[in-house]
Amino acid sequence: MIYGLDTTFLIEAEVLEHPGNSAARGFLSDLLDDGHTLALAPQVLSEFVHIVTDSRRFTRPLEVTRALSHAQQWWNSKEVVQTFPTQESTKLFMEWMILHKLGRKRILDTQLAATYFANGVDNIVTTNVRDYSVFGCFTLCKPSGSDP
Repeated sequence: MIYGLDTTFLIEAEVLEHPGNSAARGFLSDLLDDGHTLALAPQVLSEFVHIVTDSRRFTRPLEVTRALSHAQQWWNSKEVVQTFPTQESTKLFMEWMILHKLGRKRILDTQLAATYFANGVDNIVTTNVRDYSVFGCFTLCKPSGSDP
């Protein structure tokens, strides 16, 4: 199976000081040990770099070059399928925003959901299940021990 990664999960898996780090690393290890493939979209990596370099969020934020190095490792990993926004996903993104009456704070998650859906990814690993449950077309996986 292919599991699309959400930024929230990627942050928990990468940031050692994050309280959900151990649970995320264990969940990731289980997925890979079971032979599953991971999916990543470019917007996950840009949001990841934006967040992990923010000193207001972390006591030890990463330098931008280090964060980019982590992002490159994920993007180029043999376990990762690179997924890209398409014409179809862009159309679906706008349809879902209108259909579900979503506001500006839901733009990035909706675009990611549409990107994964258009690329045939129907499993999403996230710590914010409610962000994706509205779409009704994904199996949502949340590592136990992650943030509520």
